This record gives sequence, structure tokens and C-alpha cells, in this order.
Amino acid sequence: MLPSRIQTSSGVPLPLGPSWQHGHLNLALFCRNSLLVTLVFQFDDAGPGAGELFEIVLDPVQNRTGDIWHLGLQIGERAIRYGFRIEHQEDPAQGQFSFPDTIVVDPYCPHLAPRPWADESMAGRQPICFAARPETFDWQGDRPLQTPLAESVIYELHVRGFTRHPSSDVRHPGTYLGLIEKIDYLKDLGVTAVELLPVTEWDETDNKFVNPQTGAKQLNYWGYNPLSFFALRTGLAAQPESHLNEFKTMVRSLHQAGIEVILDVVFNHTGEGDYEGITSSFRAIDNPLYYLVDEANGDYRNYTGCGNTLNCNHPVVRKLILEALHYLVRELHVDGFRFDLAAIFSRGSDGEPLESAPLIELIAEDPLLSNTKIIAEAWDAAGLYQVGSFSSNPRWLEWNGRFRDDVRRFMAAYPDSVRTLATRLAGSSDLYQGSGRSPLNSINFITCHDGFTLMDLVSYNDKRNEANGEQNLDGENHNLSWNSGHEGIPAPAEVEALRFRRIRTFAALLIFSQGVPMICAGDEFGRSQAGNNNSWCQDSEWNWLDWNLVRANQGLVRFFSKCIRLRLQHRVFRRDEFFNGQPESQEPQTSGIHWQALTPGSTDWSASSRVLALLLNGSTNDDGETSSFFIMINGHTDQASTFTIADPPSGQGAGWYRIIDTASPAPDDFVDLPEAEALAPNASLTLLPMSLVMLQTGA
Repeated sequence: MLPSRIQTSSGVPLPLGPSWQHGHLNLALFCRNSLLVTLVFQFDDAGPGAGELFEIVLDPVQNRTGDIWHLGLQIGERAIRYGFRIEHQEDPAQGQFSFPDTIVVDPYCPHLAPRPWADESMAGRQPICFAARPETFDWQGDRPLQTPLAESVIYELHVRGFTRHPSSDVRHPGTYLGLIEKIDYLKDLGVTAVELLPVTEWDETDNKFVNPQTGAKQLNYWGYNPLSFFALRTGLAAQPESHLNEFKTMVRSLHQAGIEVILDVVFNHTGEGDYEGITSSFRAIDNPLYYLVDEANGDYRNYTGCGNTLNCNHPVVRKLILEALHYLVRELHVDGFRFDLAAIFSRGSDGEPLESAPLIELIAEDPLLSNTKIIAEAWDAAGLYQVGSFSSNPRWLEWNGRFRDDVRRFMAAYPDSVRTLATRLAGSSDLYQGSGRSPLNSINFITCHDGFTLMDLVSYNDKRNEANGEQNLDGENHNLSWNSGHEGIPAPAEVEALRFRRIRTFAALLIFSQGVPMICAGDEFGRSQAGNNNSWCQDSEWNWLDWNLVRANQGLVRFFSKCIRLRLQHRVFRRDEFFNGQPESQEPQTSGIHWQALTPGSTDWSASSRVLALLLNGSTNDDGETSSFFIMINGHTDQASTFTIADPPSGQGAGWYRIIDTASPAPDDFVDLPEAEALAPNASLTLLPMSLVMLQTGA
């Protein structure tokens, strides 16, 4: 029974979710086909009735406007935890079921009840939506940074894994506040944005697998299984009840350091999974509206590999996604988004790709999001691969999986890989030029959270995922990796030397390619996951960055940092237009780029070729650039190659200086002008296998 001291009113239908209207709490829930909606709540304090569960049956006449149920609660300054019970007329063939005992999570609620890391979520079983009067936060004049794409270098990290390892030496390991303590490191490295793996609520305990070696239950560590599109994961805060202010403090601190915050967001499926999963929200509210359901039998269309697929282009779902993005930008000052499995955005209600998907255009043209970075992972788990064709709207950037694969092929000596490497280095014109986009639409990467680390890419031919509990059947089998002649870590000294040489070469190819580079956290100091290429369930030292490696491999960190700074100093590496002409016909004086094989004037695009050189002419841009660069790459695994150096562009007669040699250990791997070695005209240089040398004209 509802206490007499609690007054209710009919409430208002908008905005959806909890809001404060004229001194009382308003709750509004979209629920189109329900027969009965009941509010379930309890006070979240020590006052009268605290902890007691109250229920209010909503009147379909007084508390419903259109498809929205609403209620006003006059509760003063008290906070509540709430949810809804919903009853439907069941129609299994159409995927409509009733879950009258489920306490439904409000999709629009921006806060869920605080829950420490690895505590099981009570979503669907208890009222966990949290409503309280908003707290104030002093943003100190913070505004989004709007760093130009041409000046961006992205660093992908997991908030918990970044500082959870004991070696991180922070006061609040594994948290938003812990990340703040590493900002000086990020600044020294030179990155301009962090891309955070999911930070909205998920239940990390929903993993059914166990570690066969220890018998311990695995966790859903990465977080790609959302319970909410709005609410932040409280377990990533030092004090879960203070998670919102901790997150805002992290964003504000990163912005003060000149570093943007990009969130990895999951709008392609939810943590409810298939029909055997825990029903917590959408399935109980309107299953066939929120999910793609086979009209023939009511089964889910599973294009995500996670049991369900969100019906992204339904108007109601589009509105939910857009409102979530608005909240994250408006209230949390987020600078951009990376959309997981974004090819799902192009699927219609029947699962087939749409020629012009409404959600894709809606996000690109939304006025509130006009200055945010929007990045698509342009594929899904069912084979829809749209890299280069996701959208012709120049607002959309793409994770360039073709870049990753083609650079890996070359660096593992695959046949016919030189031409594709050249295309990737020059900005992937085959993917973006035809639609009027630029090289900056390409987010270039070689590794990310999903797959081998960079150290493992040069150390393993085969994945080692046994500890995941899936008999090594999970994870990618086709990794385009090469173990450098010895499987696993550790390895003989000569193999270790080759591995670090290859890592430096990979880094240079990534950072100096046209496009926007993205680095996976820890690659710059050689972290390994012991060959596990699908570490989604490992809340362990495999995913926790070992900061001892920063000291052990400080020369590698130095190399990454110096490469980043060189890139940001010279526009020749950061063009917003494609080079003119074809590789075979480009002349250095006019095109801005010139290709050669071992000698000037010769090219070798054959399937057996393993060498490539390119001259980047800085003087062709009207942007004050004064330097040109000559890059030589030897892709042979066991054979040195001798290159004859091309003449510097006319007007840059100071000659060439060798600034980068990935075959040399630090500090000789990167030597700044004017200390760098000067080279005689038409000199020849011999490159060791899998190495890269870069020359710069003198100022």
C-alpha cells in the first residue's frame, strides 16, 4: 500500500525517463502494446519506508498519452530506486511475450543503482533505476575541444585495464580517477584523444564460461553487452555512488590537457541476449519493436553474434539512440563516438541492408552532434562489410579494416602486397575518393582491443585462447600474423631483436600514413596477452597494462612519441586531399608523392615484390611546409635490400638526413635534426629485413 504522505499526479509524457517537473519527480515510459503498467519503487535513503517496496498501478486513462505511460511523484528531496512491471497479450509467433514478474529497467534512466565491479546486476529482478535531484558539477568553463582530424591521434584503452595492474602506481586503480593520474603519460606520448571501451552499464558477471585452468568464472570484461545506453558503469568509479562526478572530472581533466574523449558505444544489440538470457528491459517493454524478429517464427535475427539485434531503424529506436548520444554530449561533454558493429545501422526491419538507412543519416545531420567525431566499425558479425561504403556523408569516419589487413599482409611477406600497401599509405583513395571524401575519413589501425596486441602479432602464428573456456574455438583464426621465426614468448635474442624492429616498422607505417592513426593502449611498450586474441573475458594481467614495461621498453615508448610528434609537426603526413595521378605516373615535383622500388625511376608492383619507397614532397602544399621525406621499406623476412636514394625535390637542396631507422635500437632508431646523419647525393642504403628508414630534407 502506498503511504498517504506520498502524493501522485497524472504526470506528463515528455521527456521520457525521470525528470523533475514543478517540484515533483515525473516518470515517463514508452510502452505501446502493454495491457498493464505498474511502477515499482523504494526509497533509497534512511527515511520513513526506506527499503520497503511500493507499487502503483498506472491508470490507462489518467496516466497514458498515446503510447507513453507517465506518473508524477511528490517525494520532496528523497531519492528512489524504481522499475516497471509490464503485462502484454502474448503472441509468440510475432515475438511478443509477457514478463509480469520482471522489474523493467527504464531505457531512458541516466543512472542505475551503484554497484561495485564484479557484483552481479539485479536488472530485471529488483528496481535498479535511480532517480534523485541532479547534483551540480563545476565544469570550470569546459567546452568540447573540436581537435581537427588532421591533428588527431587516437589512443584506444579500457578504463579498468589501463590502471588496474599493481605497477600502475595510482591511488585509484582501474577507475575514472585512475585514468586522470596517467594524463601526464598520455601528454608525453603525444596522443590527442582517448577512445574508451564501453563505459555505459553492463553486467560483467553475465559470462557463462569458466577458466578451465583455474575453475574460476570468467567476466564479461570488455563491456560490449549494454544494460543501458545512458547510465555510466558505476563499477568503474573509485566510489560507485560518485561515478557521475568522477567521470565528469576525468573528462574535464583530459580536456584541460588537450585530450579528447571518444566513447565506444554499442547500439547494435543489448545484454538481454537470446530468449535464454535475462530479461531486463526491451524484451519486456516491446520485444518485436526493439529487436529484429523473424516474422515467420518469432526468433531473433542474430546479425551481431550476441543473441539479438537492435531494430535500429525503427523510429522509436532511432529516437532512443539519438537521445542517448545527446545526453552523453550535452551532460558529459563527450567529444565523439565509435559505433560498434555499425553495419547493423544499415539493416531494415527484415534484416536486409537499406539503400539509404535513416539512422546513419540522422546521426550525421543531427545539429547537436555536428562537432562530434562519429566513427563507424563498418561491419557486423553476419558478413555485412561496408568499409569504404558505409556512408558517403563526409561526417562519417570509418575504422579502416582494409588498412589493418593490408599492412599486416605486407609485414608478413604475403604475395601481391606492395600495391595495396602503397594504397593504404597514401590514404585509401580506392575506398574514399570516389564518394568525395578525404584521407581523413580513414581511421587507420593495426591492432585494437579485439585481436592480437602488436607484440603478439610479431610473436605468434596461432591464437592461444584456451583460458577463455571455449576450447580455443573463439577468436579470429586468420590473423595475418608472423611469429618472426619462433612461436611464443620468450624467444632467442636474435628473434627478439627482429620483433622489436618489426614493431617499430609497424608503428612508423601507421603513424606516417595518410588518415587518422589509432594506437591500441600498451602497444607502445610491447605488452602481450600471451597469444590470446579474444581477451573479452579476461579480467586479469593479460588485460591489465603492466607499467613495468614502460620502464623496461622506454626506448620503444620514445620511438612512438617521437613519431607522433613528427607527424603533428608536418602537414605532409596529414593531408585532407588525395594525391594526384596513379602510382606508376606520379612525379615528385607535381604530385606530392613519388613511388619507387630499389632505384629512382623504377617501380615493382609485381606479386613477388617485397620492397617499396616513396618520396613525400612537402613543397607542393601551400601550407608553409618546408620539409620533404623519403621512406624506404624492406618487407623481406630474411633478406637485406639496398635502395638508391632519390634526389630531394627542387628547391630543397640541403640534402637528405637519416632520422629514422627501425633496425637500430634506441636512441639511434630516431635521431632529430640537425644531429641526424647527412647523406651524400644518390647514396645507397642497405635495409635489414622488415625494417624502415626515413630521410628528411634539412631546414
